[in-house]
Amino acid sequence: MKNHQTQVRVRYSETDQMGVVYHGNYVPYFEIGRVEWLRNKGISYKNMEESGIGLPIVSMQINYKKSARYDELLTIHTTFKSQSSVKIEFDCEIYNEANELLTTAVFILVFISLKSGRPTAPPDYILELFKTLV
Repeated sequence: MKNHQTQVRVRYSETDQMGVVYHGNYVPYFEIGRVEWLRNKGISYKNMEESGIGLPIVSMQINYKKSARYDELLTIHTTFKSQSSVKIEFDCEIYNEANELLTTAVFILVFISLKSGRPTAPPDYILELFKTLV
């Protein structure tokens, strides 16, 4: 399955004095979504790093539509979009409890060797996963 959903509740420390989520805090929400997408597919990001593979963001595009607020339960939708050689791309959306679309994003990440810092092919177990998503 290309899609996964996970939820996070907005914490007070993530908001401004008006109870609105600070724009920079959406990036960690989307990261939670991507890490949980991998976990849902049986892939531990921690284990991947321990085996010497990293997955840094090289491009992100975020579109803010409506504010998230303190104590709202947000649903993060993460969808596998594509993979080519060393890159993986995700489409992401965040909804509030009223199912209103708050934010959309597109992320491109690159598999790298943590030893060299250079791009590398994804591990075989991830390539096998990609084959099931096409």
